[in-house]
Amino acid sequence: MDPNNAEEPLLPIADPRSAGNVAATGKKVKGAWIWIPPMAIFAAFVIYETLNFSSSGRSSRDFQNQMITLEVQADDSGRPIPSTLFGIFFEEINHAGAGGLWAELINNRGFEAGGQNTPSNIDPWYQKGDSNNVILSTERTSLFKRNPIALRISTLCGSASNPCPAGGVGVINPGYWGIDVRAGKFYTVTFWLRSDTSVNLTVKFISEDEQRTLAQQALTVDKVKSNSWAKYSFRLAATDTDHHGKLAFTTAVQGSIWLDQVSAFPEETYKGHGFRTELAKMLEDLKPAFIRFPGGCYVEGERLENAWRWRDTVGPWQERPGHMGDVWNYWSDDGLGYFEFLQLAEDLAAAPVWVFNNGISHQYSVNPQLIQPWVKDVLDGIEFARGPNTSQWGAVRASMGHPDPFPLKHIAIGNEDCWKPWYRENYMAFYNAIKAAYPDIKLISNCDATNGPLNHPADYYDFHVYTSASNLYAMAHEFDQKSRADGPKVFVSEYAVTGGDAGTGSLLAAVAEGAFMIGLEINSDVVEMASYAPLFVHTNDRRWMPDAIVLDSWQQYGTPSYWVQQLFKYSSGATLLPFSILSSWASNPVVSVLRRHDKDLNADFLVVKAVNFGNVVVPLQITFSGLAANDILYTNSTIATLTSAGTMDENSFAQPKKIAPQISPVAAPKTNSNLQVVLPAHSIVALDLRLAHTTKGVDSPSLI
Repeated sequence: MDPNNAEEPLLPIADPRSAGNVAATGKKVKGAWIWIPPMAIFAAFVIYETLNFSSSGRSSRDFQNQMITLEVQADDSGRPIPSTLFGIFFEEINHAGAGGLWAELINNRGFEAGGQNTPSNIDPWYQKGDSNNVILSTERTSLFKRNPIALRISTLCGSASNPCPAGGVGVINPGYWGIDVRAGKFYTVTFWLRSDTSVNLTVKFISEDEQRTLAQQALTVDKVKSNSWAKYSFRLAATDTDHHGKLAFTTAVQGSIWLDQVSAFPEETYKGHGFRTELAKMLEDLKPAFIRFPGGCYVEGERLENAWRWRDTVGPWQERPGHMGDVWNYWSDDGLGYFEFLQLAEDLAAAPVWVFNNGISHQYSVNPQLIQPWVKDVLDGIEFARGPNTSQWGAVRASMGHPDPFPLKHIAIGNEDCWKPWYRENYMAFYNAIKAAYPDIKLISNCDATNGPLNHPADYYDFHVYTSASNLYAMAHEFDQKSRADGPKVFVSEYAVTGGDAGTGSLLAAVAEGAFMIGLEINSDVVEMASYAPLFVHTNDRRWMPDAIVLDSWQQYGTPSYWVQQLFKYSSGATLLPFSILSSWASNPVVSVLRRHDKDLNADFLVVKAVNFGNVVVPLQITFSGLAANDILYTNSTIATLTSAGTMDENSFAQPKKIAPQISPVAAPKTNSNLQVVLPAHSIVALDLRLAHTTKGVDSPSLI
């Protein structure tokens, strides 16, 4: 993610991708390109519309005379949109996974975040009781070789002459800014323990103020078991609620306890695979065609020693070493690893898109003469995903509960590395080796071929853009002039409105993103994949703004940008229909028209989306050539409108759907077959019009 690389886009006077575009005279004209700064265009547009429609002298008849007519060629066969067009991009940023989508409740569960030297910092764990009664220290005495650090709890009180205070002493973990504990819910707690004496231990969830017990389990470790590590796992039933609870280990017995690899999970997770249910369902509701993972800059690392390494994230969770994500500056236990991403893709019915580290970090690049071990590592990673369960790495996958291969068919060779030292040389080493072993895998280059051909082979190339709302709105036409000659397809793998007009997720940003996405639909003959970024943000760790989904320990909401993604969830696999616009407006709404098939209803729909980026209401009249008046079942059709009173309005925990699509029935035309629609200022409107006749087609999910 590098917003500093956004280029000033080229803005068309009229859309050259459609012969039906019109100029201000209302006559159909061919598109022409000129250089005009987008902010100047936007400012001029706002002034024009304000002068023409905000004046008190305009009548309703004048308003009707300014009607925009959208002529849809509904009987045309159209052009198929790739089934891969709109997906999602997950990066471990903003505690998106650790403390977010991954349902693990314990932060720094293996005490490794402070490094493998001792003494070390065990944050956010902290001591219960003063230092006269208990001392916490780290030692390299763990049962797990790759995770050598264990916590020693030395209890000094507990004798007849020095009894422990009420409630005992020990250690507390507050999770990721609180642990969500709810009465009536069940939680699985797992840890490894040894002791130098018999010990009575209480494991419990406690309230934020540490005054209430929410759930607890008492343990007695006898002398026979005390000298060696033993695994403990049990189910805790919560009897009280606190969304910012904590996990505590307490004792009132003098002696030492060693604790390691402490985990707590809610019993209920998404499809039983460890993902926070509410968050995963929000992803499911987007019907993503693919999921790109695990980054992003997170894959690279500031330094190579902190890059994401797939093989360190597979196998039993207690044996994963974890790593410091030094780009976004926090520790990950890597419970959410390579296997879990592949499983999430399967659970969402999305294609996995793996971004691997190609020997390049933000500060260092591996010399091409030394790249072969990195190539071998990637081939092993592909075998883990796709190999038979009798292969070396396929067997590891099978041991984790998935004997069948995952359908990994898209892989990105690095992230934003095009102009870093030796990218092309190392790229070719990866490309040749992967294509030789897996010729069906589609490979993605980091180099942008928008303005010229690549100097290396690729199936796709990355295109990233983070810019202002006005710029992204103008970029609805970014790919209109892209050559249609054979060559790699475009993967817009990261895009969003950022900066002052984005806030932490504004209406203005969302509307501009909607226009850009319509441009991607229209240009889907060259743009085959696209994903918004970032996906998640924990409200206590906003390292990047805005984001699609905001969360904390127990609640979540979608920003307006998330709801725009919902409006496009039916696009992948639909059919793009031709249309023309007749208008005397200086600036027309950005429009697309699709035909989709709903398998569950065995019905076809026409989908009309229109983005009004201006500050006045736009009247829109829609005509459908090739359709009779009764060919559209208006009683089974809906219109979704996303807008708000202010362009900088946002959603929040208090008002999670302040800006969300408002669904209402479509009013059937009274006098003719023309449909009248009003586009509010700064809005996205989507019509889902059910057709009376059905033809077989690619299934697309329903609107909202």
